[in-house]
Amino acid sequence: MNNRERLLALLAGNRPDRVPWFADMSYWYGATEAAGKLDEKYLGDGYFHMHRELDVGFYLQGYFPFEERAKGVSFESVRNGNEVVTTMKTPRGTLTEIQQYLPVSSSYGLVKHYVEDYDDLPAFQYYIENLSYTPNYDEAVRRKDIIGDNGVVVCYTPRTPFMQMITTFSGVENLIYLLMDYPEEVDELLSVMEEKYDVAAAMAVDSPAEMVMIPQNLSSEVVGSRYYEKYLRPCEKKWIEKIKNAGKYSLIHMDGTLKGLISEVAETGFDIIEAVTPAPVGDMTLEEVTNVVLEDTIIWGGVPGTMFTPMVSDDDFEKFVIEILTIMKTKPRFVLGVADQVPPDGLLSRVKAVATLIERYGKY
Repeated sequence: MNNRERLLALLAGNRPDRVPWFADMSYWYGATEAAGKLDEKYLGDGYFHMHRELDVGFYLQGYFPFEERAKGVSFESVRNGNEVVTTMKTPRGTLTEIQQYLPVSSSYGLVKHYVEDYDDLPAFQYYIENLSYTPNYDEAVRRKDIIGDNGVVVCYTPRTPFMQMITTFSGVENLIYLLMDYPEEVDELLSVMEEKYDVAAAMAVDSPAEMVMIPQNLSSEVVGSRYYEKYLRPCEKKWIEKIKNAGKYSLIHMDGTLKGLISEVAETGFDIIEAVTPAPVGDMTLEEVTNVVLEDTIIWGGVPGTMFTPMVSDDDFEKFVIEILTIMKTKPRFVLGVADQVPPDGLLSRVKAVATLIERYGKY
């Protein structure tokens, strides 16, 4: 069986020949390309062929199949060294976001959010009220032809409004303070956001994707069960139902801590919980996760990204992967994946080695 056949067999409730193996290589790839260290054969669409060379399935890479516009709103970004300042100008005021580039990790961190206090809400609400979306499926069609038998096309919905505020627009601390001080205003804002995001989510469902992800980046240390039940689950259930009615599979990106939330997430109805990060990096072992997640929910992940770095010895890496495979091959409900990405200092030799280990230790 090829990587695509293994995954589709698992999703259909059947038993493939071995545990499917898929990895998100986008972080490693982007950092390596930015550093000028990427092998020329991997440039452009060579990225897709790299997956074949490493014998790892392709599925992710952050693809939103729609374009967003906000009438009457303009954005301007200015870079000063490692700092990027973006201004959002609206008829109700101007908001500012500041991101700091971190060369060591080849990543950006938000040091100032657009929405930090009550005075920022009118301008931000104007932006949300004037959002519109148009579908853009060309890349999904193109990828399907390139990926072929090595994987599947996954498209993203937006995050649910509460998670989008936390991850991008306000940060968790600002949002919680605003909720405590101005609950009616924030609830109204979240309601308008959901109305707009419903349109984008429908476009993701209608896209050529076979699997549709809600990219929540969920972590139980950030969103407890109380907030999850009130602000995330109703929207997730609505979108999951649309995905199911379209004959497609639903995923949630849950790449943080798991205790106290993962069972609730599974009960919401997702076909797959993806990017599951077990101990020693996460806060639950894979056995513990298996025991609290509904049996018909596919668990996707298992190997923390740090395992692919020189921080871990080859022997410890192999031992860990074998231990995970010993659990995963007991029942066809697992996809072995990186939890959640191969980092910039990850070793391609480790990625390649996983397929060899699965052949030896991951057959059902």
